[in-house]
Amino acid sequence: MAAEHGPTAGEYIIHHLTHLQNHKPKAVVDFSVFSFDSLFFSTLLGIVGCLLLWKAARKATSGVPGRFQAAVEMMVEMVDSQAKGIVHNATSRKFVAPLALTIFVWIILMNAMDFLPVDLLPFIWEKIYGAAGRDPHHAYLRVVPTADLSVTMGMSVAVLLICLIYNIKIKGIGGWSHELVTAPFGTSKNPIFALILGVLNLAMQLIEFVAKTVSHGMRLFGNMYAGELIFLLIALMGGAWSLSATGIGLAIGHIIAGTVWSIFHILIIVLQAFVFMMLTLVYIGQAHDAH
Repeated sequence: MAAEHGPTAGEYIIHHLTHLQNHKPKAVVDFSVFSFDSLFFSTLLGIVGCLLLWKAARKATSGVPGRFQAAVEMMVEMVDSQAKGIVHNATSRKFVAPLALTIFVWIILMNAMDFLPVDLLPFIWEKIYGAAGRDPHHAYLRVVPTADLSVTMGMSVAVLLICLIYNIKIKGIGGWSHELVTAPFGTSKNPIFALILGVLNLAMQLIEFVAKTVSHGMRLFGNMYAGELIFLLIALMGGAWSLSATGIGLAIGHIIAGTVWSIFHILIIVLQAFVFMMLTLVYIGQAHDAH
């Protein structure tokens, strides 16, 4: 009987980058496919983020704040100051500022899942999957929701819908419709030129909405997907160690690279959450501006 070998490096990475889904996609874009792992962890972390903010608000005191309350207050003040500088409508800020704060905390928590050992939760899931009488080799699980394009694009589309709502709310359906066909190139008194410019303006407006939405979601996804892949490559270095000069070198390199990348990744996690939040404020702020 042939000895059973572990997965190759390529198989290991592919396994870790495969989602737990209801079925395989039948096309490049298949809206009938659901990534259960992304849905579960994003929902769970969203609830955790809301509970943390609720706990900070419930236990807030007027005296000297504790560390947790001080950290939350600093974060709230930072988001509120950014919202005031971008969204000048005080009524809109009552919704937009808490929205931006929620997005910031939620994305930080989802990004931070990258700090868990890459094999920890998948290993536990394989044991549960195997205990249920299923093949553990098909126990797929990805734990970083923001490394899933469907999650980041879903968030960016939600921001787009909010921007469209504010365009109509602030400018009215007539004012926004007029803006769609007159900005950015203006219009003309000549009917033929006015029609041509109207078509060009509408096309530019649609391209702008699509470009902002796609880049908004792709930026977060690309950074987190790359970070996840680097953690997998570092894990492979540790998995290849042996009692030899090369093996010991790989083990030492695994520790050093893992430590350095984890420290640097703290900046990436917070920065990407901040960038997504700021772009959300900018896009909503633009919906309040008349051209």
